Amino acid sequence: MDLKVINAAGEAQAAVAGSDALFAREFNEALVHQVVTAYFANARSGNRAQKGRDNVSHTTKKPWKQKGTGRARAGMSSSPLWRGGGRAFPNSPDENFSQKVNRKMFRAGIATILSQLVREERLVVVESFTAETPKTKAFAQKLAAMQLDSVLIITKELDENLYLASRNLAHVLVLEPSQADPVSLVRFKKVVITREALQAFEELYA
Repeated sequence: MDLKVINAAGEAQAAVAGSDALFAREFNEALVHQVVTAYFANARSGNRAQKGRDNVSHTTKKPWKQKGTGRARAGMSSSPLWRGGGRAFPNSPDENFSQKVNRKMFRAGIATILSQLVREERLVVVESFTAETPKTKAFAQKLAAMQLDSVLIITKELDENLYLASRNLAHVLVLEPSQADPVSLVRFKKVVITREALQAFEELYA
């Protein structure tokens, strides 16, 4: 599979060959959905808590007598039917939302996403991507010159200048190949990957 290459001015260069196993895979919507859903589920902290009937503040006194009032029977104000009553099935703070994704399935999902990015012309390769200074303004100007606004940059090693220059840009994220996740890959309009990171990607997932 030939991958599009651009230079520092955003101009197209000679294409580079990429692994067919990683960049020429058929799109599998169900697989991508499962991998992305599992990623979001595994990121949940599970710290929400609700009060049951035994946790709410209430009296155990019967609100009114059993018969003769015309009202429905009521034994305690902690009933889930009452305002201020406890939940019938309260959420527990130690709830576990994690979903298991096999390594083979995760790799196949990443390859499917990358292949779709290539087909949609959203993935490009650059020789290298560096920041001379840790200044956000200079880095933003460099991205503008390359005609990139919403972009995920994948580089072999994340140096300090590149990290500091990019961290305040809301629509820019810089990662190393091992840190790339399915949500970040589909979130941005463009994915820019360096040649060294491309080799690392192929070693990880191909």
